[in-house]
Amino acid sequence: MRQTQRSWTTGKPVTSPFAAPRGLSGRLAGRFMLLTNKQDELLDVLRVNAGDDVLEIGHGPGGLIRLLAEKTDADHIYGVDPSAEMVDAAGKLNAAAVAAGRVTLRIGAADDIGLPGESVDCAVSVNNVAIWPDLEAGIGEIHRVLRIGGRAVICWHGGHSAGRIARSLALPADHLDRIGSAIRDRFGAVTRDQLADLDVFTAIREN
Repeated sequence: MRQTQRSWTTGKPVTSPFAAPRGLSGRLAGRFMLLTNKQDELLDVLRVNAGDDVLEIGHGPGGLIRLLAEKTDADHIYGVDPSAEMVDAAGKLNAAAVAAGRVTLRIGAADDIGLPGESVDCAVSVNNVAIWPDLEAGIGEIHRVLRIGGRAVICWHGGHSAGRIARSLALPADHLDRIGSAIRDRFGAVTRDQLADLDVFTAIREN
């Protein structure tokens, strides 16, 4: 039986099918996320260069993985997600890229990515940082797998034109400040911006 993780923001078990997709309800939640999470705007923030290796943490049904495969010149795209249902769904959505050896998906989490150190040029997490069990461990693991000069992009619901759902999921200021502080402690500097429906933290690994 899979152990239920607890969120660092609440200390409570993560049970929502959107946050911990399992079984039929999880698969249906994944389909809903794929339809409603429009992530094209993120490509400008990620600034993926030709030949980059890119990692998405908590890739869900694989929408951003598909955008990265179709609209960037990334060399290889890795995805990790703690939900077997989402790894399966993302694999089906990106079947051609997986078969071509350009996309690799596996079970994993922010604090247990499973890649060698300094193996990717960009790491992105969208709408899952608030449900990690250990914020600081996740930030440390992202720093570990990034190459020197690599870019970390961590996003959560919010933004300057957020719809009803994003507004309802937005984090209070103290939690956003803690995310920024955790990134700054590990990376040395962090910038914070807003997209239409996302609050975005960006940092560069300098050493």
